[in-house]
Amino acid sequence: MNLTEWARAQGIAPRTAYRWFREGTLPVPAQRVGPRTILVNMDANTSLSATGGLGLYARVSSHEQKADLERQTARLAGWAAKAGHRVVRAESEIGSGMNGGRRKARRLLADPDVTTVVVEHKDRLGRMNVELVEAALSATGRRLVVLDDGEAEDDLVREVVEVLTWFCARLYGRRSAKNRAHKALQAAAADD
Repeated sequence: MNLTEWARAQGIAPRTAYRWFREGTLPVPAQRVGPRTILVNMDANTSLSATGGLGLYARVSSHEQKADLERQTARLAGWAAKAGHRVVRAESEIGSGMNGGRRKARRLLADPDVTTVVVEHKDRLGRMNVELVEAALSATGRRLVVLDDGEAEDDLVREVVEVLTWFCARLYGRRSAKNRAHKALQAAAADD
């Protein structure tokens, strides 16, 4: 689990836990796995590979970002290999984070062999309500690991970003529908 999750579960402020990590006084083994991510190993004898397999998930929004998708997938695989974890499924896809129609994400989440889902950023799994997915995974004894948890910690900031994202998606969706309707009318007029 990441350092922030561990600190909250222990009733410790995440800043305090991070300070302890920097000073070398953290009471549990931990390692830095990304620029802003520190993973805590609750039991030095039980690693992720011993408790189940990893499922790696990478996503980008458009085909123009295909190179980013490949780099994201390579970073996830590199992290898993460096940490010595067993990867049982790796999925990458191009699709919007605003809808649930992502076939590969659903397939990864439904796989019973995947006990830990690993993403680079929380928003790669979904733009909104990732906490619900995390709770559902937790209820079945599985978990979500976010390698670069550099997102806003403040609840108000995160909620404003989610609302703005939702409004932008609605606006762009309406614009797209309007453009398709306009093109259909032009095609119908051209047929006459």
